[in-house]
Amino acid sequence: MLPKIDVPIYNVKLLSNGKNLRFRPFTVKEEKLFLMANENEDLDNVVDTIKQILNNCVLDDFQVDSLPLFDIEHLFLNIRARSISEVVNLKYKCNNNILDEETKEEKKCNNVVEIDLNILEVEPEKQEGHTNKIEITEKMGVVMKYPSFETIKKFDVENEADSIIKITVNCIDYVYDSNSIYYAKDSTEEELIEFVESMQAKDLEKIKTFFDTMPKMKRDIDFKCNKCGHEEKIELEGIQNFFV
Repeated sequence: MLPKIDVPIYNVKLLSNGKNLRFRPFTVKEEKLFLMANENEDLDNVVDTIKQILNNCVLDDFQVDSLPLFDIEHLFLNIRARSISEVVNLKYKCNNNILDEETKEEKKCNNVVEIDLNILEVEPEKQEGHTNKIEITEKMGVVMKYPSFETIKKFDVENEADSIIKITVNCIDYVYDSNSIYYAKDSTEEELIEFVESMQAKDLEKIKTFFDTMPKMKRDIDFKCNKCGHEEKIELEGIQNFFV
């Protein structure tokens, strides 16, 4: 019988609840799944693969479907860093317009620039003033929970007018007033929809601000073309943008 290979154990602290989760690096089999997901443009397939890898590699009890999106992305980046490399090599094509000396016409530079990024330095950013407590009146309000992978998959976020109500309904933790707390899990979807649709536009705008300012995995990197000298800042957000 062949000997078992000892693997190191790491941990990462979740922003949403402060809990530390222990994890092990990928196996070769899981790395293959990761590489296949990274090349796949189908969001459902990418999400399902990431969830499978997290369930395999995390050693503590946790519910991947209950974690906010930013916690899942942070956890996955840490596992990827400890499994393959802390540094990812990103490639960007320069889109700056330059003058063609022969034709005297402008054209895209198209020079490919490589940038190394340490993904262990990327953490969820919590924006100033962000809160999950939305006041409707002086005596009534809503406490929100963060959307999970499943919430993002469930709704067409491109159709903003329709999906903001549906996502809001799915992300209400509880409603409170001066008398009691009303948990969303104890209400029907129809009751929650009716409650949200009865809000004033300014109240729904407050909830939209909650989503717009919630923690995100973001990183600005400095881009400089070594051919034409063009400089700009590139904003990375979300798992796939860290592996382009």
